[in-house]
Amino acid sequence: MSTPASRADVDVLVVGCGPVGALTANLLGRRGVTTLVVERSPGPHGQPRAFSCDDEALRIYQQAGLLAEVRDGMRTAGLVDYTDGAGRPFAEITLSDVDFGLGHPPLQFFDQPRLEHALRTGLARFPHVELRLGVSLQELHTDADGVTALLSDLDGDTRQVRARYVLGCDGARSTTRELAGIRLRGSTYEEPWLAVSGDLPPDAVRLDRTRFVCDWRRPAFVSPAADGGYRLEFMLRAGETAARLEHPAAVAELVAPYVDPQRFQVRRAAVYTFNHLVAQRWRAGRVFLLGDAAHQMPPFMGQGLCSGLRDAANLVWKLDLALHGQAGEQLLDTYEQERRPHTEEMARITVQMGRIFLARSRAGAKLRDVALRGLQLIPRVRRLVRRFEFKPLPLHRRGWHVGGRPAGTMFPQPRVTAAGGAGPVLLDDVLGDGFAVVGPAVGPDVAADPRWRGLPVRFVRVCPPGHAPGVADGDYLEVADADGRLAAWFARHRCGLAVLRPDRFVYATGDGPDVSVPAQAATAG
Repeated sequence: MSTPASRADVDVLVVGCGPVGALTANLLGRRGVTTLVVERSPGPHGQPRAFSCDDEALRIYQQAGLLAEVRDGMRTAGLVDYTDGAGRPFAEITLSDVDFGLGHPPLQFFDQPRLEHALRTGLARFPHVELRLGVSLQELHTDADGVTALLSDLDGDTRQVRARYVLGCDGARSTTRELAGIRLRGSTYEEPWLAVSGDLPPDAVRLDRTRFVCDWRRPAFVSPAADGGYRLEFMLRAGETAARLEHPAAVAELVAPYVDPQRFQVRRAAVYTFNHLVAQRWRAGRVFLLGDAAHQMPPFMGQGLCSGLRDAANLVWKLDLALHGQAGEQLLDTYEQERRPHTEEMARITVQMGRIFLARSRAGAKLRDVALRGLQLIPRVRRLVRRFEFKPLPLHRRGWHVGGRPAGTMFPQPRVTAAGGAGPVLLDDVLGDGFAVVGPAVGPDVAADPRWRGLPVRFVRVCPPGHAPGVADGDYLEVADADGRLAAWFARHRCGLAVLRPDRFVYATGDGPDVSVPAQAATAG
């Protein structure tokens, strides 16, 4: 296993190159961080396990510079319904009417092999990022200055690599977590499920919508998927085995109500069980856990992968500051402080959704159906369900920000028109990769504040809709608020500007040059 000599002393070693590891490495690459990625599998994973993402995940792909590549072939879900065994809906989520303000649709379906290919291909943009396949982690030894990792390849050859930080993105059975001596806490659910993915022509689809079939005899999830595919999941009944349900004849019988089994080409049919597990801690010195290595949750809201992407977006820029001497250990400690509460809340909501979905008796299912139909006669409850308002929004109640809300919330991403631009673009596309100070009160006096020196920051003055932005001077520019959403945000929160972190969470708000500057906290550790 030959690697360049410089790779024996990398800034970051990423263990695992599934979607979370590959996305993490792309974010590191964007920041110029010398990175080695190792993946135990010698080739692409090739299995469509995860298949949904949300608007926040798409915003993170956008920040990695890969939005167009990962969105190619995705399918937008406009409606999700919950039905009884007879197909009668008792709840609907009208996603086509939902806009959380982050610039992207709230639910998209993707093909995991295609997604991983796009993310791995993206690594080729960075000469300082290297991917090594067929390489596994064997040992970790941490000291005050870094981590020494023992790696082995498929031939059994070993090599030590020295890294300043190690990121374990190696999944539910994480070797990184084990070597760091970190345990999992939580529950493994005993109900096995059969997941079926396949391809078919459009006229072979019998149910062209996303549906949770809450049949107490056999709960199921079915949906058209990316690239003209279809995804179905069925809960096994007592006494059924994986071997029996994975047999082609059994699969054909199960999928028949939703697709034409004669024209449905199955790519994968596998039984799995799901977990609700969280690592005791997500950091051990210079070793961090991300994604399934740190937390696992049931699939009913499609948030497992999304949570791992949020981990990467939260941690990478903090590591970058630490690597450049602009932040200390206190900032790195905020990774778990900020991410754990949101992840645990998302998992709790997911478990509660599962309890509704998995009523296992006729009486329990009937009670659920009647209760939910009745509750939705109340306008507020109906809106809560139909507009997906029960989904926890991105929020840090504690962590690296100044003051109360909107600090700690994710800043919206409407479309804006920049000086010299051909048309409206998403806001993040003009903010750069560092900090940003955004708002109608941003001016040359704010940009000239010497407290900003040494931090990557862009200053963006927000002008009214219809205004022709006339300034684009280095890291100071004007944008026109294309649809008035930014003006509404600043009016609602009674401030003139917002300081945004690189992950687009609000660090602080204010009205002029006296606003809190991140450098004061970033160097405090």
